[in-house]
Amino acid sequence: MEQEQDSLLGRLSKRLGIVDTRYEGNTRTGKGGRVRLLQEEQRTIALNDAVKNTVKDFLHNKISTTKYTVVTFLFKFLYEQFSRYANLFFLFIGCIQQIPGLSPVNRLGTLLPLSIVILASAVKEVAEDSKRAKQDAIVNATKVKTLHGSQFVDKKWKDVVVGDIVRVENGQFFPADLILLSSSEPDALCYIETSNLDGETNLKIRQGLPETSHLLDPETVSLLNGEIKSELPNNSLYTYEGTISFIGGKTVPLDPGQLLLRGAMLRNTRWIYGVVVFTGHETKLMKNATGAPLKSTKVERSVNKQIIFLFITLMALSILCAAGALLRTITSEFETDVLLIQRTFAGADFFWNILTFMILFNNLIPLSLIVTMEFVKYYIASLINSDMDMYYETNDTAAVARTSSLVEELGQVDYIFSDKTGTLTCNIMEFRMCSIAGIAYAEEVPEDKKAVVDDKGVLSGYFDFKTLLRNAETHESAAVIQDFCTLLSVCHTVIPERDEADPKNIIYQASSPDEGALVKGVQLLGYNFHTRRPKSVQVDHSGYTHEYEVLNICEFNSTRKRMSAIVRMPDGQIKLYIKGADTVIMERLAKNGNPFLDNTLIHLEDYANEGLRTLCLAYRDVSESEYSEWARIYDRAATTINNRSEALDEAAEMIEKDLILLGATAIEDKLQDGVPDTIHTLAAAGIKLWVLTGDRQETAINIGFSCKLLTEEMTILVCNESSHLDTKLFLQEKLEYFRKALANAEHEPSSAGNHTGFGASIWNAIERGGEWLSKSKSMQTVMSKLKNAREGGVYIDKDKVLDVEPFALVIDGRTLEYALEPDVKLIFLELACLCKAVVCCRVSPLQKALVVSLVKNNVEGAITLAIGDGANDVGMIQAAHVGVGISGMEGLQAARSADVSIAQFRFLQKLLLVHGGWAYDRLSKLVLYCFYKNITLYLIQFWFAFDNGFSGQTIFESWIQSCYNIMFTLLQPVALGIFDQYVSARMLDRYPQLYRLGQRSEFYNNKTFLFWIANSFLHSFVIYSLMKVASSESQMLSDGRVVNIWLVGMNLFTIDIILVTWKAALTINTWTWFTRLAVLGSLAGWMILFPIYALLAPMINLSPELYGIPGVLYSSATFWFTILIIPVLPLVRDFVWKYYKRTYWPRSYHIIQEIQAFNIQDYRPRMDWFKKAVYKVRQIQRLKRSRGFAFSQTETGQANLIRNYDTTQRKPSGL
Repeated sequence: MEQEQDSLLGRLSKRLGIVDTRYEGNTRTGKGGRVRLLQEEQRTIALNDAVKNTVKDFLHNKISTTKYTVVTFLFKFLYEQFSRYANLFFLFIGCIQQIPGLSPVNRLGTLLPLSIVILASAVKEVAEDSKRAKQDAIVNATKVKTLHGSQFVDKKWKDVVVGDIVRVENGQFFPADLILLSSSEPDALCYIETSNLDGETNLKIRQGLPETSHLLDPETVSLLNGEIKSELPNNSLYTYEGTISFIGGKTVPLDPGQLLLRGAMLRNTRWIYGVVVFTGHETKLMKNATGAPLKSTKVERSVNKQIIFLFITLMALSILCAAGALLRTITSEFETDVLLIQRTFAGADFFWNILTFMILFNNLIPLSLIVTMEFVKYYIASLINSDMDMYYETNDTAAVARTSSLVEELGQVDYIFSDKTGTLTCNIMEFRMCSIAGIAYAEEVPEDKKAVVDDKGVLSGYFDFKTLLRNAETHESAAVIQDFCTLLSVCHTVIPERDEADPKNIIYQASSPDEGALVKGVQLLGYNFHTRRPKSVQVDHSGYTHEYEVLNICEFNSTRKRMSAIVRMPDGQIKLYIKGADTVIMERLAKNGNPFLDNTLIHLEDYANEGLRTLCLAYRDVSESEYSEWARIYDRAATTINNRSEALDEAAEMIEKDLILLGATAIEDKLQDGVPDTIHTLAAAGIKLWVLTGDRQETAINIGFSCKLLTEEMTILVCNESSHLDTKLFLQEKLEYFRKALANAEHEPSSAGNHTGFGASIWNAIERGGEWLSKSKSMQTVMSKLKNAREGGVYIDKDKVLDVEPFALVIDGRTLEYALEPDVKLIFLELACLCKAVVCCRVSPLQKALVVSLVKNNVEGAITLAIGDGANDVGMIQAAHVGVGISGMEGLQAARSADVSIAQFRFLQKLLLVHGGWAYDRLSKLVLYCFYKNITLYLIQFWFAFDNGFSGQTIFESWIQSCYNIMFTLLQPVALGIFDQYVSARMLDRYPQLYRLGQRSEFYNNKTFLFWIANSFLHSFVIYSLMKVASSESQMLSDGRVVNIWLVGMNLFTIDIILVTWKAALTINTWTWFTRLAVLGSLAGWMILFPIYALLAPMINLSPELYGIPGVLYSSATFWFTILIIPVLPLVRDFVWKYYKRTYWPRSYHIIQEIQAFNIQDYRPRMDWFKKAVYKVRQIQRLKRSRGFAFSQTETGQANLIRNYDTTQRKPSGL
């Protein structure tokens, strides 16, 4: 009996619509459903007693999404900086330089530049984090009315505390987690929008307790006394346990039906009173958020590994030179006889010499690399911020790169995880088209779709709504139009409210945005629904007010896919009005008397082809006797204790038959501008899109087709299993099918790369573009497979092109719980990665983050991007490598937590393909060039060591050498990093396949790195050897003096600057004024500044060895000969190699560069036209199998709720 009572209470609460039924937590209940909370699992909150609550030390309501705090900044910042191996290495070098007699160069030559680098990075981090702090301050300063004594006063959100009673008004967000006490609506009902939490657009209903519903003014609520015993803060959005006790001993249980979460918005309700139970970072929303993570890019991680390689190289060179010095000391008589060096210390000196040579060669690892990268990234971020193509004029919002350190990651994204509501859609429903009596009408009719009558007298096309209004009066279908409009204005659960400021304006409260759109749409057709009473509705049309008695409502649910209302018309006749999905309505039509069926089906296909959400409308006349008999059956079903919903469905089935079709409606779940084209382009770029939404499955699938995520050739796998075992078996079965298909495909000859006709060479080259790289990664692939085999995982090749039938996977939140369990998650992941598209429906914020993390951690080398606009998306945004926030209708929390924020989803195309592609290419060249120029210069010290007896003598003056990176070769990498474009923005947008260069790391990988390093070894050896020949020991100056080490050193330094500058010129693709300045200005700067420095520095005893050098150097014919000839010779090989590659071994971007340079026309428009024609045919075939329908309101409970409303009664003001 006790179990039956619990079951009855559970079903009753669901039927009343006061519990979110998607996830049901396990609660501890006793007799009567009373919640039992253990003492250690609860908090006690006093009502209207601030003193008692203050001593309990509840957390404040101030929130922070910043990366750092004043306390953690130093530790977290230094940890992040010195997790870069280059900084750590230079710190070590700087420390050992302080040992007396050890450093051959200036003791501050490393620590001073390192300090500047760290300081510059600190300034950038503080600037970026201060932006987040300012946005947090705006949120914390938002005001809400809080009860103070017997009146409500404004208080900032950050000052709200647990136990406060607040008044929240329509359209406002809840400042904390509240328990609903009362509202302006009957029985303490209120509507809330949780799209900011779970992505659902339909409004949800919450209901206060009957014991508090009478608290309708400040004086009354100020007299409330008692306490709330609440569960402790947790991250479960859909469960809540607690009790409220009143003075007098009565205790009432609390459940999720009374909980109003921070991040949700009050909608269609004038005001509510609520008591605060959780604040700040203890709210369920913030519990689902994670701290701002420390993110690093794929390029940075590669740089770290390669710095280790260079460190090993440096150690090898240092040990080699130290061994040379040791050998010289042991074998050379000059050491003992002339220099009087004791050989007994040779062993100890060996280790000291290693440190000396480490200091001498330390700039093989470029110190300037990190700060140059930071500066370039910051500037690229500013280019993103100022891009007018990504400026949304409607709400004056520009793109903002909030974290500049991740810009190059935008060019390597493999997976995009997107929210639906507010990200792909506008969260706006609009009534666009309808079919009545077989005639199609549309709000706006394009010229090519206007109604015409062909030679055979067949009507086709669309009439506008003005024609519909005229037909409602004089056309033969006037009676059908009247029934159609009456159905839309009567058969719904919408509640009308008059705007106090403008009584003529009616505001519709609808739990379903679809129903609201239909009622507003029929209002435009002259049927104005304005009053709801418990048993009737009033509608104005044809100049009169008509009252319809609503006898019964058979509610919508996901099984029925329809809703019906039994209505007594003003003339006393009883009619059944019904609307629902076409499949369920068509099978219930009468066999005779439906002349509009064929035309309506054609119109439904047209609507669905446009991506619209459709409903079929029908009716039937019901006699008094039939209704009386059915009403008794329905009443018995409504009072059934067990299986009530099933009994009600069976009762509805009895009367919902022999229907007469009236027509169909088409609602546009309005997509953001450009979403379908953007998704199509991103797919062409090789980016896989997964949609993670809290919305209903039917809605998500329908939007998937509308936005081209799902296409007509895809087979959709729907995974809605109810147990762990069923989920695992389903996923394994589908995965085995895929594996067999892949095995068969690998044995079949592929036609890829066999294009013919004009442009064939272009596309063959594009498809061949990754072959060389894939071969070069074979060892990495083998190692990854071995690693996954050891860990019991699977190896997923993200770059593999699948030549199998395209599939899409659709999975709901309940099943996803099982799919993410340890023994199933890798099966789910492998199957999902083999599908062209993945849609996860009704998922929680935590599940979104877990899905992103699953891909991020288990797909080798994959870069993930998450995009969303609500607070429910923050978790996945922070879990992904790159987080993008939409500054949309659901608030700014996602945008504040993201790395980049944009106003529209379509801007993602330019952000990734253009800015991301450029940033990856630029940073790749910058890193490789910085390695090249430093190694080229500092290896000269290594070659010189063989000629100076491994003494550790430097050939370059210390301060001049220190200025190499920060002055004389500063502009070249900056020009490469900021202004270079390997192809134009137009070409990147036109050929999205180029994006795969970044996905496959073709510009920057281990092989490219080793090639550049080998080239720098070769160049440094060539220029040193040639200079050695040009300045032999017998060379005499014009005044009879022999050349010395500083003359040779400055000559070599000049040659190196010219060499690395011309190398930059050879690497650059796009020449701008800054590029010319970088190349010519760097050379001119060195030639001018060197003599000035050499003249002034010796005067202050800074560089005495340079005294008199410039005059001698600049007057030497050998100097001018060497700087003109020697730098050119090493670059001859580079030029020849570049010519050979472009001519005989072209890569895809080489071909596109030629198209761009010579403006070659593309042959594809005619092919695109043909593909669109084929697409149209296939889409219609698909639409005959499946059409989306427009229902997304809360299942059940609506009929009872609307019976409580009487809109003719004045509502309390709550003031």
